[in-house]
Amino acid sequence: MYESKIALKELYYNFWCLCGLAITIKGDSIMPDGEIAQIKVGGHTTGIIGLQPILEEVANEFAGRTDDEIRAELLNRLSQKNYISSRTRDVYGNAFLREFKKFLGEPFEDMEDRGLEIKVLGPGCPRCEKLEQDLMATMAELHIVGGLEHVRDPMEIASYGVMGMPALIINGEVKAVGSVPPLNKLKEWLREAAKR
Repeated sequence: MYESKIALKELYYNFWCLCGLAITIKGDSIMPDGEIAQIKVGGHTTGIIGLQPILEEVANEFAGRTDDEIRAELLNRLSQKNYISSRTRDVYGNAFLREFKKFLGEPFEDMEDRGLEIKVLGPGCPRCEKLEQDLMATMAELHIVGGLEHVRDPMEIASYGVMGMPALIINGEVKAVGSVPPLNKLKEWLREAAKR
């Protein structure tokens, strides 16, 4: 039986707002539900509602506990605002524990197969959009699989230390700043990164 057919009194649907907040539709009412953090879960970027405050709470309340206890508590708290199917609980639990350890600044074993991670940094101007479109077309042409994320948040962009936009980051390495690279250069960088 599909999980979607399980009888629930209320169905929840989480949506992204343009401002980066989530809203939950519960019956006929719409309620703001907190900020959404994007994390890697099972190799995919996934939006998680309320991650930051829960990491803070668990860090304060569960100091000195085992990884298994912390993982279970994170799953328990985060599943109250995020749908996590029974089949994916282990994958989500490992992702939450990884984010918790990052939050504390502790070393962690990254069990994610990262593959190719590409980020376009920019507010969404025409050049930023062109770079994103060029990357999608080039990845499709070269049959390269990877994650492509367009980072629009000024604070997150600033964390990369780039001073011009658009900027292109492939697997954590800044490749271009302030311009849209020619297609032949994009192909070269993507092929090189895919070989690693």
